[in-house]
Amino acid sequence: MTDTKTHATGGGSLEGRVFRPASAADIAEAVELAFDYRGDVTLELTSGESVAGYIFNRQAGAANPSIEIFPADSPAPQTIPYSAIAAIAFTGEDTANGKSWEAWMNKKESERRAEADRVEADARTRGLL
Repeated sequence: MTDTKTHATGGGSLEGRVFRPASAADIAEAVELAFDYRGDVTLELTSGESVAGYIFNRQAGAANPSIEIFPADSPAPQTIPYSAIAAIAFTGEDTANGKSWEAWMNKKESERRAEADRVEADARTRGLL
């Protein structure tokens, strides 16, 4: 599978990458990446069409594997067979990038420390400490 990085991003995000699958296995792998991605993708179809939107489901084990996508320009979901996908571009912002569990825990710990410092300062001002 060809993976073209169209612009630099940090933190291992797929944002900005374009995958051009060369086999059915490559398509399945790229679809899994797109399914786990927390942003919009743009599908280049073998017909020459492009569909941009959010992939919300896939039927990888079906006789005719397909994805379901909420197109950005339509309120109705669309089903696209894997065999119709020529490329997958990760075009939308990766809303989960940099939001790991560790980052969340560090933020919460910092907030707890700031609150404890505020309470201590307030208690000292009142002469309780």
